[in-house]
Amino acid sequence: MPTVMVVYGTRPEAIKLAPLIKALEVDPRLKPMVVVTAQHREMLDQVNRVFDIVPDIDLDLMAHGQTLNGIAGSVISGIDEVLLEHEPDVVVVQGDTTTVMAAAIAAFNREIPVVHLEAGLRSGDIDSPFPEEANRKIVSQIARAHLAPTMTSRSNLLADGVPDENIHVIGNTVIDALHWAVERPVEEPGVPELQALESDERRVLLVTTHRRENLGENMVNIGKAMRHLATNYPDLLIIWPAHKNPRVRASIAPQIEDLDNVVSIEPVGYGEFSHLIRAAHIVLTDSGGIQEEAPSLGKPVLVLRENTERPEAIDAGTVKLIGTAQESIIAEVSRLLDDRKAYRDMANAVNPYGDGHSASRSVEILNELLGNTCNSDQKQ
Repeated sequence: MPTVMVVYGTRPEAIKLAPLIKALEVDPRLKPMVVVTAQHREMLDQVNRVFDIVPDIDLDLMAHGQTLNGIAGSVISGIDEVLLEHEPDVVVVQGDTTTVMAAAIAAFNREIPVVHLEAGLRSGDIDSPFPEEANRKIVSQIARAHLAPTMTSRSNLLADGVPDENIHVIGNTVIDALHWAVERPVEEPGVPELQALESDERRVLLVTTHRRENLGENMVNIGKAMRHLATNYPDLLIIWPAHKNPRVRASIAPQIEDLDNVVSIEPVGYGEFSHLIRAAHIVLTDSGGIQEEAPSLGKPVLVLRENTERPEAIDAGTVKLIGTAQESIIAEVSRLLDDRKAYRDMANAVNPYGDGHSASRSVEILNELLGNTCNSDQKQ
């Protein structure tokens, strides 16, 4: 039976790979092996618990103050030992982190086919997001199969010279994960603010920000805009799950700490955060995954970046790029708060990222790649 090694290290990877891992677990044609690098230790473990995933191998590579080169070197070395010992038939990676790039290179150097989930995303700027844009372009050069979320991603891959027969448009597994999470109650969430939302009638602005390129003046601008909005819309509740990065906190916290209608909370688990998105009226973010998740729940997304590798959502009208200028943030959020038609247009736009069945499509592609040609409903 072919072994499918799934490698990941961060929370976003864990979320998007969880539906695929669960689908592999119930397919008798394939043997899944889960390997984590723990590039993000605490956040990674939390997602694994939510989806009841127990890694087969935990490299536990997280170290305080680690550099990108340090992470890459540790992942290549650690994954190489695992590849030598277990000899998987294929290695699956997702997205664009340093773990993804390094694991793919390790597998390629051992002549093991690499399958890239969420392939073909491009911002067009090698420095933004950094280092993600470079990572995903590197993986695209060595992957054997490219599981693209949209036709736009497929076009990007074709432009990079990837053969058409190696590209499969499957949607995005983040939608599979989100549907799973919001259908389940959050048990003892440990976040009183989340429990209080059930009876709070105020409109909620959910704010998340962490991008490297936004550190410094841009992050200060975001904090100032949050202060202006909270002051001018006293009936607005702003919820800010504060990223662990001390530079993010130092830029934003001083701007908002004395405001009664701005609630700063510690980062929450995936289940809790999914329910926060559902409770939100508007989402203000520089995250990539939230650009896909929030539209699935009918929430307009304003993106605190100058570019995005997810233009499909912009074309669909569910997402708008607004940058990080204080005046722009204030104007765009205010427009959605004050203009009901503008809000409805974004909230009701069709999400371009799939129907929640991307994981099952991925499993069939893996079976085809590995020579398991019988259909899943014919297997013994």
